[in-house]
Amino acid sequence: MSSSYVSPLSRRGLLAAAGATGAAGLVTVAGPAAASSPRRSAALVVHGARVFTGTSDHGGRARAVAVGRDGRILAVGTDAEVLRYVGRDTEVVDARGGTVMSGVHDGHAHPMDAANRSLRPSLAGAEQSVEELQKTLTGFLKDSADQEPDGWLVVEDWNPVGLLPHGTAPHHRMLDALPTRRPVVLRGGDGHNLWANQRALDIAKITASTPDPVGGKIVKGADGKPTGVLKDDAQPLVSRHIPEPDEARLADAAARTLAEAAASGITTFMEAVVGRPELTLYQRLAGSGRLPQRIVPALRVGTDLTKDPAAALAYARELRADFAGVRGLRFGTVKVFLDGVIEYPAQTAALLTPYLDEDGRPTGHRGDLYVTAADYGRLSAAFNAAGWQMHAHAIGDRAVRTSLDGYAYALRRTGRRDLRNTTAHLQLVHPADLPRFAALGAVACMQLQWATRNTWTMDALLPYIGAERHRRLYPARSLERRGAALSGGSDWPVDPLQVWNQIRTAVDREGMEGEGDLYRAQEGLRRTSSLLMHTLGTARQLRTGHLTGTVERGKAADLVVLDRDVTRCPVADISSVEVRLTLVGGTVVHDAQSSAGRAAAARVTRAAAGPRPTAYTAVHGGRHASCGCG
Repeated sequence: MSSSYVSPLSRRGLLAAAGATGAAGLVTVAGPAAASSPRRSAALVVHGARVFTGTSDHGGRARAVAVGRDGRILAVGTDAEVLRYVGRDTEVVDARGGTVMSGVHDGHAHPMDAANRSLRPSLAGAEQSVEELQKTLTGFLKDSADQEPDGWLVVEDWNPVGLLPHGTAPHHRMLDALPTRRPVVLRGGDGHNLWANQRALDIAKITASTPDPVGGKIVKGADGKPTGVLKDDAQPLVSRHIPEPDEARLADAAARTLAEAAASGITTFMEAVVGRPELTLYQRLAGSGRLPQRIVPALRVGTDLTKDPAAALAYARELRADFAGVRGLRFGTVKVFLDGVIEYPAQTAALLTPYLDEDGRPTGHRGDLYVTAADYGRLSAAFNAAGWQMHAHAIGDRAVRTSLDGYAYALRRTGRRDLRNTTAHLQLVHPADLPRFAALGAVACMQLQWATRNTWTMDALLPYIGAERHRRLYPARSLERRGAALSGGSDWPVDPLQVWNQIRTAVDREGMEGEGDLYRAQEGLRRTSSLLMHTLGTARQLRTGHLTGTVERGKAADLVVLDRDVTRCPVADISSVEVRLTLVGGTVVHDAQSSAGRAAAARVTRAAAGPRPTAYTAVHGGRHASCGCG
């Protein structure tokens, strides 16, 4: 255990003769402190902390925070200054040197998809031979034998680059060999790939003559017939036939999922792909008092609607009107996919220059751009004029440029710089586009837990883009130096929810699972920058910076109490931070000492400890010299 570790919170309170323990495990304080307290006593006081305010105030001297009875921050300062707000029924927590800071704001995640996935068996991203995979799937079939012969077997977290030996291409024949007549679907952990058996293809009526949908691809073999692999917007051709889970069961799963997020310190989410089903689920959660976070739903505008801005705006307004009364939701954001993913074998991310083949020779393939710059510009202008914010999925440098070109057009048409149009992921950004974010007032939302040296960045990527482009992966510091506003997100459940490892990886570009750092010297952020991008930076992205994101008097008490001083502990120790207390609007939504809190924290720990794809060697027959990786 690191010497920087701080023991769990003291719940014994401020006074030696503290009162009885409250329902959340906190202490009700009475005695002399109450008599001298100001008229506005606090509902909660946390003292003995290192307060990371996220501002330039206090010069680092703040050690305590008082939360008012209105759910807002009442005072921030030294212990002596803040303890004056202790009244007869104030709950008092001794943080014992741990950090108090703004709750984490996740600017790009899919918590309702995480809930849905949790109801199905998972491959956990494992790398397996075809025989091993078939054995695993046969076990899943036995576990659900009552579903024969027509019940769907849907398996989550399939690793699209994980078939061994590496280079083995998935084909429906491998799934057809399973001892079942059932339709079988494997959903890629990246969210961009789906693998179906022939029964599922037949149900979806996918044949050699089925055309690719806009924004998607039906992978076909040399014989022209579907292989069973569907990419991006081709996935719904099959997935729309999969029965939805029972609503009550899904709501229970979603409540557990959001409790895990609260145990991780998340107080605000942007749900990055939202339609009517997700909004209906949020409505059910809010109605039953099981929505602990603030939610900004990003309403998805499908590729087909991007060419019709008026229809797209009408669709978004209809959804907003139908769900405007759901407490905890804040509308005003729409999401568009501009491309796919960059890693082999998908290679659907849009690049300015072509991918390379395994020998380092240029190909004619530049990936897939789902929306033109002209169409994205007109769409952005229409939504911006109506006060809506854009959120673009853009992995490749051509997609990133397309998003910026669209925002530039919208700015010229509307003159609105206050909407914080956002580009997410930013795996590759052309150097010429780095300063454009600041110039356009656009936000760079990055998922920096990906910025580590592993099988995805090395074996599945480096040979196919070459050393020069590879050195520009996830250019966080380059964007920061050029004045870009940075925000952070997890893309959960594409990756496990590892909030504090994510914050650490932004700094050291290695994280818990890395096999060395990924260009730390060039692109690693300062610790303060990482903490800010995951709090105030994302609050600004979501246009809630006036309300949350810093620890200041008058702001909402969306706070976390941590078990150590994250501003000073070794950077590597940030990964193992434990969240002792999470508050949203002054309400405790996670208490690590409660039975529910312990259970949620345990689920987070188990999920983070799941298997990961391991690095593989000689995946290209040892032909790496051309790409400079040795």
